[in-house]
Amino acid sequence: MSGSFQAYQVSEGKDGKFSGRMVSREVDQLPAGEVLVQVQYSCLNYKDALSNVGNRGVTRNYPHTPGIDAAGVVKASETDRFSPGQQVIATGYDLGMNTVGAFAEMIRVPADWVLPLPKGLSARESMIIGTAGFTAAQCVEKLMHNGLETSDGPVLVTGASGGVGIMAVALLAKLGFAVTASTGKEASHELLKALGAAEIIDRNALSEANPRPMLKQQWAGAVDVVGGVTLSNVVKSLRYGGSVACCGLVESPEFPATVFPFILRAANLLGIDSAEAPPEKKIALWKRLASDWKPAGLENIATEISLDQLSESLDTVLRGQALGRFLLRL
Repeated sequence: MSGSFQAYQVSEGKDGKFSGRMVSREVDQLPAGEVLVQVQYSCLNYKDALSNVGNRGVTRNYPHTPGIDAAGVVKASETDRFSPGQQVIATGYDLGMNTVGAFAEMIRVPADWVLPLPKGLSARESMIIGTAGFTAAQCVEKLMHNGLETSDGPVLVTGASGGVGIMAVALLAKLGFAVTASTGKEASHELLKALGAAEIIDRNALSEANPRPMLKQQWAGAVDVVGGVTLSNVVKSLRYGGSVACCGLVESPEFPATVFPFILRAANLLGIDSAEAPPEKKIALWKRLASDWKPAGLENIATEISLDQLSESLDTVLRGQALGRFLLRL
């Protein structure tokens, strides 16, 4: 299939600085793949913001189109797993990193990167959830698999006003957990309470280094997107047998810790990866997100933007000033 389409493209200037602009591209220029998708919606993630400023740890070669999440309609398929006109989503793997991403009207990707849009979710809703919501759901699923129950006590969510954090708050509250949200954004308090947070604490309460190997037992479980000293303090503050699902490094990739919480309180540190999750796992969890795990108030956490607002919005995400989810409508 041939034809032109609009895409957001990041390029490196002669001064070494990176900037994005709208360009016209041809379908024939897209990379090889079995499924061609016309993108209807995407969303903004921290990886996209890093790619937008030339972070080589995310994207090696430029010019490049970011966008790690897509929802749209199949235009052509070389496999009988998908048919033209079918509604699909594509998240994770290499999409938007070193493969042309979803900040464009068209993408072409391997069939294994594509999932049928589950019944119960619109394309718009799926991208309000996006990788952030899928990651939050993985965290909750793994915490529950490791024994977390609603009667065990409060569950902490760090970075609660960001994409993963705010989705974790909404999902945990929907499932009946008493959620404590940690955030540095006072403007987010009203929204977090509306989503079901029972308590809100300032992030500074967790981000200050404490030399003690263990702290007062507080949390039955936690979702941590921050890392660094904050993650260390969360582990030190878990109740006996408690678990923390680790899925981010907003503060730092470092983890200063001792073994004492693990050998004296049976604490569990659970690693979460969403990009390389097997297709069957992704399909099963997306079906849950479309049914009994579908977070309430999705529209309340979404700010819809267009392609001409993309650069400014990515800067907001990079500065850590985003509240909720940026939904890109193409």
